[in-house]
Amino acid sequence: MANLKEVRTRIGSVSSTQQITSAMKMVSAAKFRRAQNAIIGMRPYAAQLDEIVSDIDTGGEVLTPYHAVRPPKNVLLVVVTSNKGLCGAFNSNVIKQATARIEHYTNLLPEDGELRVMSIGKKSSELLARRNDIALTVNDDLLDNATFDAVAEVADGIMNAFANKEIDLVEVVYNQFKNSLSQVLSTDQLLPLIPNTQKNRSNQNNQNIQTIQSTQTTQTAQRNDYIYEPSKEDIVRSMVPLMLRSTFYRMLLDSLASEHGARMTAMQKATDNATELLKDLRLSYNKARQAAITNEIIEIVSGSEALKG
Repeated sequence: MANLKEVRTRIGSVSSTQQITSAMKMVSAAKFRRAQNAIIGMRPYAAQLDEIVSDIDTGGEVLTPYHAVRPPKNVLLVVVTSNKGLCGAFNSNVIKQATARIEHYTNLLPEDGELRVMSIGKKSSELLARRNDIALTVNDDLLDNATFDAVAEVADGIMNAFANKEIDLVEVVYNQFKNSLSQVLSTDQLLPLIPNTQKNRSNQNNQNIQTIQSTQTTQTAQRNDYIYEPSKEDIVRSMVPLMLRSTFYRMLLDSLASEHGARMTAMQKATDNATELLKDLRLSYNKARQAAITNEIIEIVSGSEALKG
């Protein structure tokens, strides 16, 4: 009977776990739908804004402080994770990539250089706080209030530090949302901005001459003949900060949608595993119960035969 009691206790424990994971899956599904709608609605705006800024022919000139390319002496690495766990490899992948980038810049920067890390999410803050070779800034509350104004305030601080030459390079490590089942681990350079002409040169190195000419002809044909008012430079200087804020906001929305999608998937798998385990435990319980009943019947029959004798 002790064996039956042990199996019964395990069945109750697994059943309770199944109810918890099922409830967490439904909560994550509701949050995921909101986060998915937010990122899907944000991407066209951010892409169109980037296209407008890139479409303005700057001739490769540095029109804003955010285009200035300097030797990396002071680097800021922004690491975006979640405040909670139970979302599979969502956080561990980001932290692993961030650790690799920290090691890279630790070996790359000069002795008088400095590596700064901004942690957005409690999971990265807990692990990165153990390192003594980085200047860590914690901003865990941003995920709980991920409005555009709150994110823009953080982005403005990063942009001002770059414009004042306190930072020479800004990278963001985060999960880019693809769908509920998969996320793309990304390391994107936020600052300095890469001029559109340099992007074209980089793309041209990976294409043949015919494709280059076709692309350039198409871009020239599609480029509109804008009339700039008040001037091209003023427009770029006003739109680039807005584009940077939108890009940083999109990265956080990508991370939030990826987090809820990863947690929803993880809780679904946990619920399925609990269901399979319950089947096995109930089968074991029934077998043990039948064996106990059979033993009792044998004892009764044996006692009856002994009395007859």
